[in-house]
Amino acid sequence: MVLRQHAYLSIISLYCFSLPSTAAFIHNSQAVHKPLYVVSKPPEVTDTITTDVPYRISRGDGSTGGGGLPMPRKEENEGNLVRPKVGAEMPKGRPDWFRVPAPSQAKDSRYTEVKDSLSDLDLHTVCEEAQCPNVGECWSGGTGTIMLLGDTCTRGCMFCAVNTDSAPPPPDPFEPFKTAEAVAQWGVDYIVLTSVDRDDIEDGGAQHFAHTVELLKTRKPEILVECLVSDFQGNVDSVKTLALSGLDVYAHNVETVERLQKFVRDPRAGYHQSLKTLKYAKEAKPGLYTKTSIMLGLGETDEEVIQTMKDLRSIDVDVVTFGQYLRPTEHHLSVVEYVKPEKFDYFREVGEEMGFKYVASGPMVRSSYKAGEFYLEHMIKTERREQSKE
Repeated sequence: MVLRQHAYLSIISLYCFSLPSTAAFIHNSQAVHKPLYVVSKPPEVTDTITTDVPYRISRGDGSTGGGGLPMPRKEENEGNLVRPKVGAEMPKGRPDWFRVPAPSQAKDSRYTEVKDSLSDLDLHTVCEEAQCPNVGECWSGGTGTIMLLGDTCTRGCMFCAVNTDSAPPPPDPFEPFKTAEAVAQWGVDYIVLTSVDRDDIEDGGAQHFAHTVELLKTRKPEILVECLVSDFQGNVDSVKTLALSGLDVYAHNVETVERLQKFVRDPRAGYHQSLKTLKYAKEAKPGLYTKTSIMLGLGETDEEVIQTMKDLRSIDVDVVTFGQYLRPTEHHLSVVEYVKPEKFDYFREVGEEMGFKYVASGPMVRSSYKAGEFYLEHMIKTERREQSKE
């Protein structure tokens, strides 16, 4: 589900990160491509996507509460490669680099102000639904990632803590207006909108997103809007609807490397479908910023991560983020490895050399995170000022 990015990592994508150092956010608009990382031709992405996969109440391992493919009892010719499993042994102890400050509970704090405004307007955030560990930092900064289309997802990815159901309640038709009001109250200049997957809606909720973006831009024309959305089941019309709505950043998470997709994501999601979504968004509106996020610690290899970055650059994705997967409950995939900060720095450097405009990489990074929003805001406004002078 889309939330993941937030979701996923503590989960959950949608949507919070925490940087190991300010160096993790480096503008690389003039990055040099080195032969070691020459972008290869990506897997062919077709326009026809098969989505008639029945919803599963079983996670495939005997537990309930989501979808996912049945887990094979034996490794399938994977050699020494590792994949995540539900109920597998977790790494011993959690490293000290996962500590985050607790939010202020004072009645007059920005954290309380944001929390109360969301409650008064009956709005959901991925920060809460996905159990994001950075909620204190973001809300204390006066902003949050708003989750549209309700709090129940029609898919059941194995890393995500969001509620699932094959037939969730219909979306609130007044939600776009409530969202615009809440954001106006916060007084922020950059806002992230995300959502659950809504395969029960014909367009996947694309028009609902578009209305929200239009209302936000009407209330505050200068605000920058990022939408972290689903793959819309490969529906290019839905992608186009959102891409042309006036948003500034089109985000969709590939979540993990190609080999691990079937173990981590719902059967209705897929690597090629995600690449297609990001590719078509930019084709629909040239100049639109595209963004994706990848979880680490699920058994991926360095070579697989680098290949994923090559595939993303081949379709001109501008921004990529890396964060540590954290198991939300014992009914979700176990962590295979706690990736060290040095490895996150390495992938940041590789991404910058490949030409990504921005790479956020750190254990507590999430697809939407306040510090990352500040950087993207500065980058987008700077580039647009330069373009206006030409």
